Amino acid sequence: MKQIRLNAFFQNCAGHQSIGQWKNPIDHSTQYKTLTYWTDIAQELERGYFDGIFLADVMGVYDVYGGNADAALRSGTQVPCNDPLMIIPAMAMVTRHLGFGVTCTLSYEPPFPLARRMSTLDHLTNGRIAWNVVTGYLESAAKATGQKTMTSHDLRYDIADEYMDVVYKLWEKSWEDDAVQLDKDAGVYTDPSKVHRINHQGEYYNVDAVHICEPSPQRTPLIFQAGASSRGQTFAAKHAECVFVNAPSKKIIAQSVKKLREALQAQGRQPEDVCVFALMTVIVGKTDEEARAKYEEYRRYIDREGALVLMSGWTGIDFSALAYDDVVKHERNDAIHTAIDRFTTADPDRVWTVGEVADHIGLGGASPLVVGSPERVADEMQAWMEETGVDGFNLAYTTIPASIQDFVDLVVPELQARGLYKAAYQEGTLRHKIFGKGDRSATASALAQASLDAVESAQLKVIG
Repeated sequence: MKQIRLNAFFQNCAGHQSIGQWKNPIDHSTQYKTLTYWTDIAQELERGYFDGIFLADVMGVYDVYGGNADAALRSGTQVPCNDPLMIIPAMAMVTRHLGFGVTCTLSYEPPFPLARRMSTLDHLTNGRIAWNVVTGYLESAAKATGQKTMTSHDLRYDIADEYMDVVYKLWEKSWEDDAVQLDKDAGVYTDPSKVHRINHQGEYYNVDAVHICEPSPQRTPLIFQAGASSRGQTFAAKHAECVFVNAPSKKIIAQSVKKLREALQAQGRQPEDVCVFALMTVIVGKTDEEARAKYEEYRRYIDREGALVLMSGWTGIDFSALAYDDVVKHERNDAIHTAIDRFTTADPDRVWTVGEVADHIGLGGASPLVVGSPERVADEMQAWMEETGVDGFNLAYTTIPASIQDFVDLVVPELQARGLYKAAYQEGTLRHKIFGKGDRSATASALAQASLDAVESAQLKVIG
């Protein structure tokens, strides 16, 4: 029986997915600025045997709604937002097994410093780091980092492919496994003959350097990806080890998972080479009635405008110009292509109004919302696994710390009793915990070697 994988879905801010809950007296999310907030969360997640905490991030503000950032600032919609990488070492200090998936946008910094930062985190966490590779979708982020406008959707992925070529070479091919000697008698820290310069001369990046970090436990961090568009899935099928999918229904998720597995095979990989996590929000009580009462209480704090701020940012469509009873229509631009598809073309059996979208996103973002007793929640999670083909869930929260505590105390024991969830962690790195096949990425190593071989072949042709 396949066991469920679980990540907790967070962002280093007070208003992540359930916009407005910071006003709820039981919610502590405004304490996101303190280390104890994060260390408490990490310890609670490890108590519940979560595979990891998945840290989302944005580099800009949501300013599509109304043409400015006022509504985002007013509602606390993912702003203010701190750097997610800074909190990982503190959480690693108080845990032994919890993984740390962090979102870093490759469009806004060169490959070399990002490769160094990831290697550093992999060392500090003893091999528990994952990188969620994103190309960005906010025009405000592009302008904040010196670009005149955001690069077009598919071109961002073309650039990302080359970016991955560079970081793979740095992580996998710059240092040999035994390069670090630590020979005190000979006075040799590192054998220079076992450290190799990476000379990448490409269309978008030129990098002539040795990787400045010695090999970390995983070398390449576990690679997450969340692209659901056609181009995004091609990128994921080539690079990803874990994929994050998000839609409000099993039907849409099942379609996405099927397409992803087919794309993997087209890339010469096996369907099981990727672990798929679906976004889900759970509100659980000891009984269905108690859970429903919590749900109704949380609904009181939904910020509809803030929810539409999110939707506007995801889709690039200004929802402030629409009435709540307007039907959501399909529109294509350079934001997240599938964000609007989820509510328009993906499920022809459902028509959404703007108000319905706001209420849906107001608790848990665009994820499905499960409300009920531990038995009902376990039934629903099991059904999603069986009917969609996902391997686990990224669980969004409504209130902190109650959402985590309720899930760990009520749902985890029920899943364990059904044999659907682990009762202990495996030893080893995050990659080994997820796949049980060792610490290193065979995909990253193969792609790095293929890229080096292609360069060598081109050079030989020039010489010949």
